Amino acid sequence: MSATSDTFDDLWRRAVDEHGDAPFLLFRADSGETTRWTYAEFDDVVSRVAGALAESGVRPGAAVHLVLRNSPAFVALWLAVARLGAWMVPVDPASAARDIRSQVRRVRPAVSVVAAARLAAFREGAGDAVPVVVELAEDASDLRPGAPLLQGAPVAGAGTAPEGRLAVMFTSGTTSEPKGVELTHANYVSVARAMAAAAGLEAGHRWFVTLPLFHANAQYYCFAPAILAGASVALTASFSASGWVPIARELDVTHASLFAAPIRMILARCPEGEPPLALDHVWFAQSLGAEHHKAFGDLAGTLPRQLYGMTETVAIVTADTQEPPVHDVIGPPIPARDVRLVVDGRDAVDGVPGEIWVRGVRGRDLFAGYLDAPEINARAFTPDGDRSWFHTGDLAVRGDDGALRFVGRVDDVIKVSGENVSLTEVEAAAAQAPGVLEVAVVSRPDPVRDHVPVAYVVPKDGAAPPTTAELEEWAALHLAPAARPRAWRLIDELPRTSVGKVRRFRIAQ
Repeated sequence: MSATSDTFDDLWRRAVDEHGDAPFLLFRADSGETTRWTYAEFDDVVSRVAGALAESGVRPGAAVHLVLRNSPAFVALWLAVARLGAWMVPVDPASAARDIRSQVRRVRPAVSVVAAARLAAFREGAGDAVPVVVELAEDASDLRPGAPLLQGAPVAGAGTAPEGRLAVMFTSGTTSEPKGVELTHANYVSVARAMAAAAGLEAGHRWFVTLPLFHANAQYYCFAPAILAGASVALTASFSASGWVPIARELDVTHASLFAAPIRMILARCPEGEPPLALDHVWFAQSLGAEHHKAFGDLAGTLPRQLYGMTETVAIVTADTQEPPVHDVIGPPIPARDVRLVVDGRDAVDGVPGEIWVRGVRGRDLFAGYLDAPEINARAFTPDGDRSWFHTGDLAVRGDDGALRFVGRVDDVIKVSGENVSLTEVEAAAAQAPGVLEVAVVSRPDPVRDHVPVAYVVPKDGAAPPTTAELEEWAALHLAPAARPRAWRLIDELPRTSVGKVRRFRIAQ
């Protein structure tokens, strides 16, 4: 079938028909207990969860609000919502009461599903605005016989169209209210096909998912293509830097997807003497220094490949496919992706940073639009026949070979005495300095140089903190003069979003 005729429920049902006895989900709780389901076993769970939601008032077109960390119930609810023709709103389980209040106001859910341990914060934010609230334990007990989610009679499905909404995912807001990214069934089918092909995924492979499920990375790059290929997924309740390698070995995984920050944490905290893995494939996003790239490749058994994509682009836009992959290239566009680098409305020449524009069909290979935000949509898209160019707000530079190198967000590049300096690139380099765990670099106005970089450094655990003199000496050897931070400040930790992105605006200067 073509993407135009498939729904995500169609994709799931086909996987069950073709791979019913094969493993689908392995869930490892923080206790170390692992529970397993085949495709057929999990399909029975999905049918019953769909029945429970229907009996709670979830109809086609209704929203189901998921305030859950990684758990088998999250996966079952996602697939059950798809079966009912409803849509999910997965949010950070650590959302504050004010965030919950905003989410509920904007999507008006028929049902909210929340962990019992966080119910008080949810109630403070939602009040009585949600008709039905389901409390869960966020472990395998949520899907055992007799659990509330399995009380409904099995439901065959209400049916929906490929262009029907399947999810709204809120971006991590910084200085403004988070935007709601609208996603269709066709979006999830499109990303499943593109990502399975990009990763060379086959039925015998197994994804290792330690990043949060409410985020696009785990849904887009791991679960959706696994379902298409009939592969399995090993899901952990939480991320453990020290446990990542031994748990990956324990669960016999072959594929993984990470951001740069968790990779640096794994390298810093993996127990000494831990034997390396033999993974087939690792994606990573956001910049890594060359030393960290090689060190993680040695630990994983394969060099990680950098990719570029956003929640809004659905499938990735580019990927480093060269042999061997390198640390600082996001690669050329993957097949069927149209990309421009734009400066002041014109295509950037090679070697000059430009904003990444991606062309596609909204609701198919690009997100449908931002929820209830016509003015923002008008700025974000440039129509082009039956397709549109989406303005990502990210910068890249194209090399002579056509491959792209990520520079950062538009506002991550500063002018230092007339020279462009990428704060993202300085961070990746400085994180390799001796005694450093991670670094955030911010811009500070300067009366002579316009702006200068200032580095906030988190020292490695158990190591003597580096001195300013040591850091300046290291920078003089490894960074161009304009890119060298003019001040170095030690801090205990960096403020981050729930998926590890540094919130520079929260760093006090």
